[in-house]
Amino acid sequence: MIKKNEWLIIGLITSCHGINGQVKVKSLSDFEERFLKPGIRWLQKENEPPSKIELISGFKQPGKETFVVKLKGINTRNHAEKLKKFKILVKSDKLPKLEKEEFHLLELINLEVKTLENDELKIIGKVINLENEKNNLLVIELFKDQKKVLVPFVKEIVPLVDIKNNFLIINPPNGLLEL
Repeated sequence: MIKKNEWLIIGLITSCHGINGQVKVKSLSDFEERFLKPGIRWLQKENEPPSKIELISGFKQPGKETFVVKLKGINTRNHAEKLKKFKILVKSDKLPKLEKEEFHLLELINLEVKTLENDELKIIGKVINLENEKNNLLVIELFKDQKKVLVPFVKEIVPLVDIKNNFLIINPPNGLLEL
């Protein structure tokens, strides 16, 4: 399902930190090691092609979802300032291994969306994208009118995800699909 050479955005550079070229990164990942463990990452400015960069070190800011990272070759505050709003990417074929019953959010794209109505499963749409600021939201396109709705990705509303059979079931609160 996940195509090689697709990119996964794992963080967003929000500002510089200090005078030695460190940057603050807003995490868009559940895997903290992506900002702590040295190795190759990719930077992307807007829609330009990604460029390779080495992460040297990083630490999580206490009580926040932000990290301070040091990137190879970025040694001054001025240089770090130029990286503001850059995205940090990894190749989607470099996704961490998961436990049973876990999956990557990227795997949800293109899944059929079903609801349980009168004890029957009914296909109502498909997942076309993800929104990930503070909450994970599924962007679902409804088949009946091609309307796009945002559905919170929480167990109460999305009780079942079946990656192997290419669908998920939602239990939307009244009115959610009409928004």
